Amino acid sequence: MSSQDEQFPAAAPGPAAAPADDGMTWWYRWLCRIAGVIGGMSCAFAGLWNCVTINPLNIAAGVWMMLNAFVLFLCEAPFCCQFIEFANAVSARADQLRAWQKAAFYCGMAVFPVMLSLTLTTLFGNAIAFATGVLYGLSALGKKGDAISYARIHQQQKQMDEEKLTGTLEGEA
Repeated sequence: MSSQDEQFPAAAPGPAAAPADDGMTWWYRWLCRIAGVIGGMSCAFAGLWNCVTINPLNIAAGVWMMLNAFVLFLCEAPFCCQFIEFANAVSARADQLRAWQKAAFYCGMAVFPVMLSLTLTTLFGNAIAFATGVLYGLSALGKKGDAISYARIHQQQKQMDEEKLTGTLEGEA
């Protein structure tokens, strides 16, 4: 066992590397991954375009956007970073994060360059990366209940309210 395997045991294939069942369907998980890759591409192109200026804040925002693109590629599509030794380890650790943690991280990463330099390039470049965070945030909320269970709950509450109302009227008489 190498020193890297000892450092990053979660990156080794096996049951420990499997993501926890977070209630996401396979197609929603792939939607989030594809949105992350597209968001990384938009951040990279917009960040490069943002760096072609003399304004230092735009350059800083562009560099941050390219860093965002790298992190998105590293977490969502480690096969794009095959030349980096630790890409699979980082991806395995990112897969173990809960959906709300990924949502907060991706949205926070996308908001920072916009606050640094509010231009159309930073807004549109970070929009898909922010949308990736929103998708993960929506998955953290959980599945929507079906209409039958909501109707059953509403009927039970209505019955309880009627029983309370008749109990108070009988108590007054």
